[in-house]
Amino acid sequence: MASIRKVLKGYRAEVARKGVRTSKVFRTKQAARDWAAGVEQEILHADPSKPDSKMTFGDVLRRNERERSPKKKGGDWEIIRLKKIQKDRISLVLLSKMTPVDFSEWRDRRLMEVKSASVLREMQLMSSVLTTARRDWGLIEKNFLSDVVKPKASPSRDRLVTPEELEKLKFSAGEDLNRITARTFHAFLFAIETAMRAGEIVKLSWENVDLESRVAHLADTKNGRPRDVPLTREAVRLLQALPRLDPVFGLNTRQVDSLFRKIRTRSGIVNLTFHDSRHEAITRLAKKLDVLPLARMVGHTDLKMLQVYYNETAANLARRLD
Repeated sequence: MASIRKVLKGYRAEVARKGVRTSKVFRTKQAARDWAAGVEQEILHADPSKPDSKMTFGDVLRRNERERSPKKKGGDWEIIRLKKIQKDRISLVLLSKMTPVDFSEWRDRRLMEVKSASVLREMQLMSSVLTTARRDWGLIEKNFLSDVVKPKASPSRDRLVTPEELEKLKFSAGEDLNRITARTFHAFLFAIETAMRAGEIVKLSWENVDLESRVAHLADTKNGRPRDVPLTREAVRLLQALPRLDPVFGLNTRQVDSLFRKIRTRSGIVNLTFHDSRHEAITRLAKKLDVLPLARMVGHTDLKMLQVYYNETAANLARRLD
């Protein structure tokens, strides 16, 4: 039976079932309980003559959630997705009985709930889990998703924000920067000036900002490579207007996501996301910087990605030709 006890560094979960004994320390009691429950299920489902004959796809998802996801840079997002997939009936399918058809049916069910881009991301995640189960854990002989047709990707977004929309958002958010709603819109304006992602903005600390040389150092970025972001004079002004908090904007990614949607809805604006600020920023910066400096500033190692975010209208391009 599993037991959870408090130790110096957190909580130790100990499992003893069918002659198998194992233990592990976690920071929280809930994490220890989840791990112990998963291990017990794996032990109970084990068949000595065929070790994985009773293991389900859900068991594999839970093992990945415990052992692999916490070590990854987007581990929090991955764990949320894995838990979501576990709620679908595909998690009950035995590995020994699993076929590509199970994933085709899952794909069709999921497409009725979310857009194809979300389904593609989740298929990529499940494919990674299956590859680990095959290559590292020896639980399966093939990646079942390799034979499943993927949904077509949605067209790239080309949403820019208008001056009128910015005024509406400003009115909706308010101007008191001691309030997180106003700071969320302030972060949106800062993103337009710098092309920084929301996750990079919320992690920005004052020790990594040099207002004199107008540079923000990002130690932790999406591609894992640190970069220095040059700041416009307006970006510096936006930073100087903030109350002294650390991190600089006093926000986390969940607050940015939920509060920006709240501000947008109150403004009566549709089809605008916080990430659209990156489209706006790159489109503006392309008028000032050549391709290579622009790619360096925004953190794109693949120059083709600039085409995804550069959304200048044909009418504006025509005016620039005169």
